[in-house]
Formats: sequence, C-alpha cells, structure tokens
Amino acid sequence: MVEGFPIWVIITDYLLGVVMWTLIGRFAMGLFLPEDHTFFFMRAFVKGTNPIIKLFKWITPSFLIQPLVPLYVAWFFFMFRFYLMPWLLGYSVMGMLSFPLESEFARGAANLIGYIGD
Repeated sequence: MVEGFPIWVIITDYLLGVVMWTLIGRFAMGLFLPEDHTFFFMRAFVKGTNPIIKLFKWITPSFLIQPLVPLYVAWFFFMFRFYLMPWLLGYSVMGMLSFPLESEFARGAANLIGYIGD
C-alpha cells in the first residue's frame, strides 16, 4: 500500500482515478467503435460514464464534438487529482507518478518485468 497518505486520500484518489481512466478508455474505444456498438466493453464504458458526463454537461462547451466529451471530462478529474488534492493536503508540488493509483500500477509493472530500482 502507499505509505505517507491517510487512507481517505488513497480511497478518494483511487475512486477519482478509476473514473478518470474509465473516461479515457471510453474516449479511446470511441475512436474505433460507435457509442451504440454491442461490444461488451463499449457498452460498459458508455453506461458507466454517461451519468458523469451528464453531471459535467453544464460546463462542457457546445462546440466540442461528441467523441471528445469523455476526454474533456476526464481532464477535470486529472486537474482535481494533480492540483487541487495536493493543495488541499498542504503539498506545494507533486511530481509525476505521485498519484497513489498510478504509483501502484507502476510498481506492479516494474515487478512484473523484473525491474530492480531504488
């Protein structure tokens, strides 16, 4: 587990991270499939992210083309995780891979390929 963070920070970051990456996944899959496609993952991404996209509808510019909307909303989650959360926690700077969720994935990937680092 990630050390140095209170458990509520880790849980909040994991939830926000999952939402952000799901929105990015929907955008990426939307490059190849239409929103109404019957592929299971596309249906899951659309069904899981539609409520979040509707929540952000009031700040989504009307000129933005529909396939970019999930990426635009994911950007807000990134901004919150990268700038607002550290500021609220009293940190002045957060570096790359400072997010607990991504740090765990990076550590797991390094272990998987046998990387021995510091």
